[in-house]
Amino acid sequence: MTPALPKTSTATPTAVPSATPASQPVPLIDPATGEPLLDPETGEQLIGIAATQTTRYLDPETGELLVDPKTGEPLLAATPPSPETSPTEPIKAASEAKDAVAEQSETIGDMVAVMDSMALKLGDMSISLWDVVFAAGILLFVIMGAWLMTRLAHAAVSHFTRLDETQKLLTEKLVSIVVWAAAFFVGIDLMGIDLTAFAVFSGAFGLAIGFGLQKTFGNLIAGIILLMDKSIKPGDVIAIADQAGQSTFGQIRKIGIRAVSITTRDQREYLIPNENLMINQVENWSYSSRNVRIQVPVGISYNCDIKLAEKLMLEAAKSCKRVKNTPPPVTWLESYGDSSVNFVVHCWISDPEDGVGNVRSEVLKKLWELFQESDIEIPFPQRDINLRGNQQFDQLVAAISQRVKEDGKG
Repeated sequence: MTPALPKTSTATPTAVPSATPASQPVPLIDPATGEPLLDPETGEQLIGIAATQTTRYLDPETGELLVDPKTGEPLLAATPPSPETSPTEPIKAASEAKDAVAEQSETIGDMVAVMDSMALKLGDMSISLWDVVFAAGILLFVIMGAWLMTRLAHAAVSHFTRLDETQKLLTEKLVSIVVWAAAFFVGIDLMGIDLTAFAVFSGAFGLAIGFGLQKTFGNLIAGIILLMDKSIKPGDVIAIADQAGQSTFGQIRKIGIRAVSITTRDQREYLIPNENLMINQVENWSYSSRNVRIQVPVGISYNCDIKLAEKLMLEAAKSCKRVKNTPPPVTWLESYGDSSVNFVVHCWISDPEDGVGNVRSEVLKKLWELFQESDIEIPFPQRDINLRGNQQFDQLVAAISQRVKEDGKG
């Protein structure tokens, strides 16, 4: 019998086909007394390699079974029994809450135990009905807390007078993002979720973020950028194209997470994605100044006094309450038309969100009254027709004249 190697031995273990050896040699004990088994020559504890999953061990050099020199019995290893594997609990706090509830109330504890027994096993993970109920309660608590914190933060920001409206809106959005992100991690911590249990879902969630929510995150970032550079802000009047492709204008009411809300004068509300406003050309009527110039076309007869007509045009423009005195209204002679001399009255307003068509209408109505009082003619299209005479035409005219005379006598 070859003695077992001490701990200092570096001999390579020999594999046994009929057994499944352990990966490392283990210390041996006396099966009778439970004491460590020592080498009689060196006094060091013997080690061996497991030959089965029970108590049989091999000599690392020869591969033979190690036996007790006194009794001839196989040697035992001082290895602890392998623990039984139990299903992984994804929500650890649910188990702690279950024990706490059971200590407080036996009836409720029994109900919780029944819900905990209704479990769905997914591999090494076990999800019970109690886990779902507990997670739903924590989720509701976190959402309500985050909503309340967001409202309080918005109220605090709105009372901060040093910020303008755009800076307040940007601050509110950033605060909302921080609060909801913190709420997410607080909820994870309260539930004690083992994120490794959900590792199988991380790939699918990553794809959802990459494809399904790509535009959403793009619009969110675009909205923040628009507010930071103040190129578009609530209250601005911008020109947009409707479904028919015609250009119209509207006022920005709100810049949301996904889109900008724009309301036109006919109370049609357009929701335009933030990303579109950031990458496309935008006509902003109130970017650097809220003053907008309006053109009012006017045509007068060739027989009218042009200087008097221009004076009346300026008077009509100044009579409108929304027209600014500085810069003052001006008139331009635009062209000589087929039947009229065409002017354009240029006037300025500072409230384009209230509309421009109503200002033009008010100026034209006042100008009509002034032209009527001063005998200024507003022409309408006229055409001169020249008819060439010939024999057939003369006969036709004579026949018509004769018929008219006969009808007159009758």
